[in-house]
Amino acid sequence: MIREEEIINIGRITKSRGIRGEVEMRFTDDVFDRGDSEYFVLHIDGIPVPFFWEEYKFKNSDTAILKLERVDNDEQARRLVGCRVSYPVKHVPASEEERGLASWQALEGYSVSHADGRHIGVIETVDDSTANVLLYLRTPEGREVILPIHEDFVTHLSPRDHTLRLDLPEGLTDL
Repeated sequence: MIREEEIINIGRITKSRGIRGEVEMRFTDDVFDRGDSEYFVLHIDGIPVPFFWEEYKFKNSDTAILKLERVDNDEQARRLVGCRVSYPVKHVPASEEERGLASWQALEGYSVSHADGRHIGVIETVDDSTANVLLYLRTPEGREVILPIHEDFVTHLSPRDHTLRLDLPEGLTDL
């Protein structure tokens, strides 16, 4: 079984494409183009599932078209739309392992805590459509918390462990 600490989030399947079973992936990190893995990990109903790729090509600077093995028609491809896509850490080039994030979107799935170690929640989505980037977290109690994010708040970031520690103004998580 694939464990979360063995993979890094790189994007999401945004739509099916054509009759061959191709899908479009909006990516936040193009490490798959520099790494040597022959598979991606798609999160289906919360379970990480490896999918070997036959080919991929870039559509633009943040979208790739993927042809995955055993996904051979539009119906199969449509089932993957919305799935989070990850990449195996062991296949990330050694020089890039601790280089940080390609974008704020790569934080989806990260566990967030205060600088003092108190757990806040897990990032479900990131909204970077405006100048103020917002993290949408789910607390262990099931409450949604929306936090503005800025690199000055970050005290620790570990892509390997999927953890983010923030030094936030007092009371911000209680709003």
